Amino acid sequence: MSEEILINVTPQETRIAMIENGVVQELQIERSSSLGLVGNVYRGVVCRVLPGMQSAFVEIGLQRAAFLHAGDIFECSRSEPPLPIQHVLHEGQSLMVQVIKEPIGTKGARLTTQISIAGRFLVFLPQQEHIGVSQRIEDEIEREQLRVRLIGLLPENYVGGYIIRTMSETATDAELLADIDYLTKTWAHIQSKSTQVPERSLIFQDLNLPMRALRDVLCETTEAVRVDSSETYQKLVDFANVYAVTAVNKLVHYQGERPLFDLYNIEQEIENAMSRKVALKSGGYLIFDQTEALTTVDVNTGSFVSGKNLSDTIFKTNLEAAQTIARQLRLRNLGGIIIIDFIDMDEDSQREVVLEELQKEVARDRARTGVNGFTPLGLVEMTRKRTRESLAHILCEPCATCQGRGELKTAQTVCYEVMRELLKEARQFNARELRVLAAPKVIEMLLEEESQNLANLSDFIGKPISLQAEANYSQETFDIILM
Repeated sequence: MSEEILINVTPQETRIAMIENGVVQELQIERSSSLGLVGNVYRGVVCRVLPGMQSAFVEIGLQRAAFLHAGDIFECSRSEPPLPIQHVLHEGQSLMVQVIKEPIGTKGARLTTQISIAGRFLVFLPQQEHIGVSQRIEDEIEREQLRVRLIGLLPENYVGGYIIRTMSETATDAELLADIDYLTKTWAHIQSKSTQVPERSLIFQDLNLPMRALRDVLCETTEAVRVDSSETYQKLVDFANVYAVTAVNKLVHYQGERPLFDLYNIEQEIENAMSRKVALKSGGYLIFDQTEALTTVDVNTGSFVSGKNLSDTIFKTNLEAAQTIARQLRLRNLGGIIIIDFIDMDEDSQREVVLEELQKEVARDRARTGVNGFTPLGLVEMTRKRTRESLAHILCEPCATCQGRGELKTAQTVCYEVMRELLKEARQFNARELRVLAAPKVIEMLLEEESQNLANLSDFIGKPISLQAEANYSQETFDIILM
């Protein structure tokens, strides 16, 4: 399996694409005007405690106060039973917090007081004591071997806990020791700085996007990391020489004339990821609808006709859809609740195979996912952890014309709104004449299909009505001018 990481850098933004066998599997974008916050540590101030919600709002220097739930407070969660939040926090209290979820939409960042520092092979938990192993390592014997191996490398009187990451499976003892040293020094730096900075200030900032990709994404199956910026390439080489020596030989400075993302057709993939409709190779298609609460995916056969019968066609379409949906969730970075409406299948065995295919594909996702199976209505419920904005929220904004509905009122609907408004204005004001300013398509309909209705209205109110087309008006916009 061929894997590559492509890094496109401009002064305004950095974009990273993860490629597998020539197909884009994941996209990440970080803009210089709004750098990612997850992993950052702040000295915050509690501005409000909400006992009824067992949560608090904490000011950390951002535009909006951040959210802290009792379950994410170290003192609350470690006691048995958990302490109420009002017994631990009070307004005006200063505390060290870490961002675990980016601000999304109107919601502020989500915080925790349980600090964790990610290295390449380990995650350091300075306030805890246990040694954990990534859930992606499923073999119990291997999990125990890794745990014993790490304990053997730690100093005799070590303080803090660790989570062993998946990449530790192939790490040497020297690499693990280097990671332990880096994490220990980073925590010492955080502790020292936390006493020096004022309240509502940043204490520690996580690595930038290219370095995070080298730390979190690059693995032994990655063939190359192609970077189109000489400055970023050199910084990554320096970083790799210290923290990821095995990655040095995989770094490639791309200097071709053709833009890197064009060469690998990434720009087109980004455009496709903005579309509501996703075509399947078979001729079927998916429809994605993203709301604030959840995302729905509808599967359709489209023009696909194959197999022995209709049941076989539906089964094949659903199988392909399961693979494509998992990839699209990663590409679009869709999180929260996801409802999938596969085409109805008569046989339980086919439903099980489709569900297994979906579970197999989402298991490759670096974000935590859960597939709950088919509901009595035949829908598949699943969840995907959301830690940052979706691709659409980063690249797009609600349409100024339809306000995010995705649909426009028809010209006829607007014509009837215009006539109701004319009647209202005529009753309220004694104008000599009423003039309608509207989009050309609306004016055209008022002059043609609706001309008789408009004439009848003019007779009824006893006032002349004139029409004026405004090319810069959207279809739903109109004004009534009293002459």
